[in-house]
Amino acid sequence: MSDFLPKEVRAGLEEARKRDLRKRSRLRVLVGDEVYPILRFWEDGFALDADQVAHLRGLVDIYDGSRHLWQSLIIASEVEAGELICVMKRSTAAAERAPLDYVRDENAPVGYLPRH
Repeated sequence: MSDFLPKEVRAGLEEARKRDLRKRSRLRVLVGDEVYPILRFWEDGFALDADQVAHLRGLVDIYDGSRHLWQSLIIASEVEAGELICVMKRSTAAAERAPLDYVRDENAPVGYLPRH
């Protein structure tokens, strides 16, 4: 059916589809000072709008709104059908505090009371 539509109409439909995906998705990629909305996300990768970014590689942070979810290493990105497809080598869940490098005893006191 898209063969019968003029290319201006096809371009308009594609832009409307991308705009709809950007509005629905709260996921964002933070690269340095730049923020890009994620159009689609799967286990080992995600898709960005190729009109906003042409190539992406290296360490990025992924946010859901203002909540930091993952820190990911992107090893490859290529443009397919107007989307920049990014493949992640690793994705580490973000934590609010640093991990412990020792085992915490479950019976350890939570705090100390002062002597009177």
